[in-house]
Amino acid sequence: MGKKIGIVFLVLAVVFAVWYLLYSDQWLEAFNQERQEDAAEYRSMGLEAGRSTDQQGCQDQALENFVACSDSNFVCTVNQGVFLKACFETASPSEGFCDDLPAFNEKASEPEKDWAKYNCWDMDIRGEGCRLLLRQRLQLCHALNTGMDLNLQD
Repeated sequence: MGKKIGIVFLVLAVVFAVWYLLYSDQWLEAFNQERQEDAAEYRSMGLEAGRSTDQQGCQDQALENFVACSDSNFVCTVNQGVFLKACFETASPSEGFCDDLPAFNEKASEPEKDWAKYNCWDMDIRGEGCRLLLRQRLQLCHALNTGMDLNLQD
């Protein structure tokens, strides 16, 4: 009986190896193509949304979309991140949007992490995606306050 189980596992391993060798590049190519198409779509939606709202409206809409998202948190976070950056590009300024924020650092500091975590909790939004979206607000405000290039096209 143990020999039969071993043979089944060996056959499954061989089938998986063959599948991987034949289809992994195609799968990756299709995945990358889909991500590029999604990014273009969400960028377009963000630019359009920003034309009719302010910075706070962009953040609110991205967080609402994130909460309502049925995709995995990773895909949803990426899509809403693209949307939010594009929305910020065309949105009008919001009064006080950059007031009383922790300083932005390339590597998130404890005050940044705490600020994002507690703001997400206050909005009853769980998950790392919310914090990453709020971090974009810190990055935007840092760029506006220091006159740095936002590099929002990436």
